[in-house]
Amino acid sequence: MEEKNMMLEELNYNVSTNYPVIKIEEEVLDFDLELYDPIKDDVVNKKISDYRGKWLAIVFYPADFTFVCPTELKDLNNYFEEFKNLENVEVIGASTDTVFSHKGWIENEKLFEDFKLSLLSDRKTLISRYFGILNEKSGNSERGTFIIDPNGVLKSIEVSTEPVGRSAKELLRRLKALKFTNENPGNACPANWIEDAPVLKPSVKIAGHVGENLK
Repeated sequence: MEEKNMMLEELNYNVSTNYPVIKIEEEVLDFDLELYDPIKDDVVNKKISDYRGKWLAIVFYPADFTFVCPTELKDLNNYFEEFKNLENVEVIGASTDTVFSHKGWIENEKLFEDFKLSLLSDRKTLISRYFGILNEKSGNSERGTFIIDPNGVLKSIEVSTEPVGRSAKELLRRLKALKFTNENPGNACPANWIEDAPVLKPSVKIAGHVGENLK
């Protein structure tokens, strides 16, 4: 409890600067999460620690009832079953809107037919500030994707400019690569790695000879 209070004090200290508190390969603070679950049609309260033992991808977007954002969420929803078919993987959307806004948006936007992805409400903006992606002028989150491993450690950060949407297919590929390297220590996935493609076993012996050892 004392350690958590110290981390919260650090977070509050950084609120005015909007510098990220969390860095890659660090354990993520155990935030309370308020989500709208369209499958249950209800508000669900969780904590980061509830996802221990699973990979968690949090996909922040600027705001409900906007323009590029629904295309991103539709893209994620199109891959919903593929995400589910990966063992111990959860993907959620997130913005600074309320859960009520999330519900209304899902019910009104034609792109969201049969929508299954839970949406996190970061109404107090603490989580967006923690990851360093809060737009202070608009009060919205930037387009940031964060992947947390089953031990609660941040393993991937992607931040994009607001006018450009992201790819759910690429998120799926990165999740598969992260899972593979986690389950196969000592291996590394090269650029554009897909399942069953060659991997690397980094060592001083192959430095300068990656091409011959990519198998």
